[in-house]
Amino acid sequence: TSVLLLFPSMSKDLSELMKEATKEVHEQAENTPFMKNFQKGQVSLHEFKLVTASLYFIYSALEEEIERNKNNPVYAPVYFPAELHRKAALEEDLEYFYGSNWREEIPCPEATQKYVERLHYVGKNHPELLVAHAYTRYLGDLSGGQVLKKIAQKALQLPSTGEGLAFFTFDGVSNATKFKQLYRSRMNALEMDLATKKRVLEEAKKAFLLNIQVFEALQELVSKGQENGHPVQLKAELRTRNVNRSYEHGPVPGKESERTNRRHTDIIPTTPLVRWILALGFLATTVAVGLFAM
Repeated sequence: TSVLLLFPSMSKDLSELMKEATKEVHEQAENTPFMKNFQKGQVSLHEFKLVTASLYFIYSALEEEIERNKNNPVYAPVYFPAELHRKAALEEDLEYFYGSNWREEIPCPEATQKYVERLHYVGKNHPELLVAHAYTRYLGDLSGGQVLKKIAQKALQLPSTGEGLAFFTFDGVSNATKFKQLYRSRMNALEMDLATKKRVLEEAKKAFLLNIQVFEALQELVSKGQENGHPVQLKAELRTRNVNRSYEHGPVPGKESERTNRRHTDIIPTTPLVRWILALGFLATTVAVGLFAM
């Protein structure tokens, strides 16, 4: 009781504390130009592919550590693999964009690797902090996912049948609002002393900053116009593959061909700085829009 008198705010539920602790950095993100750019649909295929690749590495690490700790009482109450896990969905998207050899094609920048290493470190040494990473990513994706899905689908002229957008589709969640309520109640019930709560809140802020660093690193890849050492303009097989897939769904001749050509080229001629802003905007929108919707 004496501790709570010294830190009255820490008597609040963990989900509320998490939202408060990350509010400032999210407000900064919400008021920057890249948020508006993405919401206007100003995102290119190249940026979208790079982001999807980095998210794959991030979620692979996160979910490996979640599986390691699924029976640990510091995480078990918020273990919802069927509802939330994204690795399989990202694999589906990457195969659509890169083809069957996508594992050899996708880049993993140093900043993405740094994020991955942090997740593994936390999972192995401080599993009580995993809840910060899971909450920041999963509930953010679940909250903002449907809006982002529609924006990306329209901006990139992706098929209405959902190819390339599996990441945003949560088949295991029939009612997002009710599920988020359940998740928050489970998270709030985690046994946690004051010192641990403070560490979890700091880890949540760190998670957001790691996301930002990932996209600062992607700036370099985009400005060089390369993916895993290959010039982007040489990846004509992606356009061909998706033309064939599009016609499987019976498009209107002529119109679909024009759409596909626009869809699978970098549709916005931009400077390196603006390309970076667009790439960074994708994840920042996922996190910021999602968390503010919680």
